[in-house]
Amino acid sequence: MRVHTPVAELLFGEGDATPFNTDVATLKPWRLALACVESAHKCWLSTVGPDGGPHAAPVMVVLVDGAPCIASRPPSRKSRNLAGNPRAVITVSSDDLDLVVSGEAHQVSGDTALRRVAAAFATKYAWAFAIRDGRVYDESLPGSPQYAFYEVSPVRAFGYGTDGLTATRWRFSRT
Repeated sequence: MRVHTPVAELLFGEGDATPFNTDVATLKPWRLALACVESAHKCWLSTVGPDGGPHAAPVMVVLVDGAPCIASRPPSRKSRNLAGNPRAVITVSSDDLDLVVSGEAHQVSGDTALRRVAAAFATKYAWAFAIRDGRVYDESLPGSPQYAFYEVSPVRAFGYGTDGLTATRWRFSRT
């Protein structure tokens, strides 16, 4: 899925009792959010457990067509959670932005898509995955464990400036 540039808007308005800046000139561009994800060594992935409780775990993240993608072992808690409920949140910080991306995570399938995500992991982390018969393996580890790639399709995102006074909400169209 290609992620299109979202609509940016202030998180808080003039009538809100908040210390946040309400000047539209302080809106953060989406490219700053993409740079935050791209430069991050890791981020936090939050999922919903079978009991409805939250689960958070650090993961490595890459961007493919503007969508954050992560790798996870199928038996892991995060993979099992995503199989039962695709809602997910990715949080990450940079020197310029604290970012929260809320959306739905879906397992990437098809050799072409899997190879694109694997190439992104190889480029960013030098983490080489093998793709065989529509499955992902890390052959550098004993037993060549299987992995799954998940793409988080953003629904909305929030960017908070490091000044503590600016906040941007991005809304994504669902196409």
